[in-house]
Amino acid sequence: MFTRRQLIQALGSSAALGALYPLTAQAQVDQVKVYFGFPPGSSGDTVARRVAEKWAGTPFSKNAGIVENKPGAGGRIALEALKNAPADGSVLALSQVSALASYPHIFNKMPYADKDFAPVSIAAIMHHGLAVGPMVPANVKTVKDFLAWAKANPKDASYGSPGAGSTPHFIGALLGINSGVELRHVPYRGSVPGVTDLVGGQVAAMVTPHGDYLANYKAGKLRILGTSGPNRSPYAPEVPTFAEQGFPELTTEEWFGFYAPANTPKPVVMAANAAINAALKEKSVIESLALVGLIPRGSTPEEQARWQKAEFDTWGPLIKKIGFTADS
Repeated sequence: MFTRRQLIQALGSSAALGALYPLTAQAQVDQVKVYFGFPPGSSGDTVARRVAEKWAGTPFSKNAGIVENKPGAGGRIALEALKNAPADGSVLALSQVSALASYPHIFNKMPYADKDFAPVSIAAIMHHGLAVGPMVPANVKTVKDFLAWAKANPKDASYGSPGAGSTPHFIGALLGINSGVELRHVPYRGSVPGVTDLVGGQVAAMVTPHGDYLANYKAGKLRILGTSGPNRSPYAPEVPTFAEQGFPELTTEEWFGFYAPANTPKPVVMAANAAINAALKEKSVIESLALVGLIPRGSTPEEQARWQKAEFDTWGPLIKKIGFTADS
């Protein structure tokens, strides 16, 4: 799994986007629609909305972009819709990388393939976190504490995730497999309903982007026990990473990225790329993403494609180890 330092090094050239990719003549679209495969209110939805609203009056779009939520199937519905959308810049999708890097290892029949899309830009990095709610005693304060409690309380030893086959699902599965503790997985349709059940005591623990915990964490309604980044989260610096607690194999950073339909003209892709990267540098966007625990990070299309391939290669053997398939 790649580290944040490696990602920063790889994406360092994105600051020179204007020099590397001058905007050649291209048709400015009237308005861009962004498909997002999860419900409103999640951290990824915030990325899509805050970035798209900054496109008005750019060489890419006359007006601000709008977001169309297409929840279901772990984001696959939105990407299937993008596959069949016009390849003219009028429709993009924001997707978590796992939908393109992990899902091919899970599903025998996919409604789309990598070749159906053109990478545009990475948008934001997320760290995942393991959190517990009121079902778990207050003296459980670390990941090892949670595993000890789970082993002693097998009937209640469960964890939720935003969906079966998601990166958070696999983090929880690897935690259980590698520690020899059986943890029952409870898949949800996105982070929001899972966190609601966590706070309500309906599920013992949750693994999801840690930004989706922040409001309840600050209100004292749940406890974040560990985060997945190579370094502590800037939004919860008091919480140690999994690696610090003896679980380095759970170190991972996932990201959201913008994609266009395949065969979208290169000048259109680069106009979109420039608009996305400019938006990610605006103070209001940076502050909005901070509220949901996301780190803004742009890229070139080529860098995005390389990191997607690296994720694909990394998760293949791990998913095989977990033994999860679409029929699981």
